[in-house]
Amino acid sequence: MKTSIELSMYPLKEHYEAPILDFINRLHQHPELEVRTNGMSTQVFGAYDQVMPILQKEIKTSFEADIPMSIVCKILNVDTSGYQ
Repeated sequence: MKTSIELSMYPLKEHYEAPILDFINRLHQHPELEVRTNGMSTQVFGAYDQVMPILQKEIKTSFEADIPMSIVCKILNVDTSGYQ
């Protein structure tokens, strides 16, 4: 099953750019994911059973940096990568 996931990260600290960019860069290290980023969110596309463990790992890595943050996810059970 294909999935489309939209993620928004909100670090609750003054210099918020670095944790966001670090998270996005780590997602790009996984060739099985299609990752798109815009000014509001990051979209991830791929096979559900591949995407979810990667997101779990990378979100946990961000949380372990001990920076208070909120991550908002929208998870769809369809591939919307062809839509603009």
